[in-house]
Amino acid sequence: MSTHLQTLAADREAIPEAANPLGLDGIEFIEYTTSKPQALGQVLEMMGFRPVARHRSREVLLYRQGAINIIVNAHVSALPEGAVPQDKPVIAAIGLRVRDAAAAYRRALERGAWAVPPRVEVMELNIPAIHGVGKSRIYFVDRYDKFSIYDVDFVPIPTVEQHPPAVAGLHFFGVVQYIGNDRTEDWAEFYRELFGFTDLPDDQRFGVLPKGRILQSPCPAASRFYVQLIEPDASVLDVEDDEALQRIGLGTADVRTTVAELAQRGVEFVQSRGVQTEDRGALTRTWLQSVSFELVQDQRSGPASGERS
Repeated sequence: MSTHLQTLAADREAIPEAANPLGLDGIEFIEYTTSKPQALGQVLEMMGFRPVARHRSREVLLYRQGAINIIVNAHVSALPEGAVPQDKPVIAAIGLRVRDAAAAYRRALERGAWAVPPRVEVMELNIPAIHGVGKSRIYFVDRYDKFSIYDVDFVPIPTVEQHPPAVAGLHFFGVVQYIGNDRTEDWAEFYRELFGFTDLPDDQRFGVLPKGRILQSPCPAASRFYVQLIEPDASVLDVEDDEALQRIGLGTADVRTTVAELAQRGVEFVQSRGVQTEDRGALTRTWLQSVSFELVQDQRSGPASGERS
């Protein structure tokens, strides 16, 4: 074979960098820490969540509706550096579904991620994690099909439906992250390099607060989610300087119908000159100084109740 033909053959056989390097497949859970878990639980139940299980050895509750899992953690020693939970709930972790947790973890470290030392107690799963924004963690979860992480670490609450249906088909859409001044490109590179996120074009926006930079995960279409990076702008919202995961975005096929259903449950929505309920989205009021949810119009129905995609 000639040198030219050998070169062409090598080019043809070359395998490009995977578009989804860690094998992401959506969000498995989002975790709040707080010293007032009952107060946060009341907010979650108003939003349609139900407490379905308790951790075997820690002060941790699992709330669920449809395929959305929210963990409420009030266990002191489980927090970074033994930090004491604050009254104000904080989004402390996000669990990402992956094909192979160990492989995703190794690959993330190879790409520059910082490892979180495991603190596993007896009869608990070792779920690998890396550092995220602020003191948050990003976990890699590969047990979410027929067997899940909750089957080991949690005990179902008796007489409670383990897979309550979601209000109006609500499902994870993404997270909003507040960042410091002139930090957009730094964080965009973090998500691009570690996970394979891509920047959404400026003319393709979501929700009623479409500012900042929106990044799209490399997941399959059915489990795709977004990260929105927002720099401080006190003219729109009271934004603190600290970088952190700020709120959860929930997708729904019909925003106004969902708003109406949640309003019947006591949920109030922001109606101001800058933010109003529209067909494309809505923003709840803020509870406990830090907890709010953004509804986003999304034609994907999300996984059905009781179904792990």
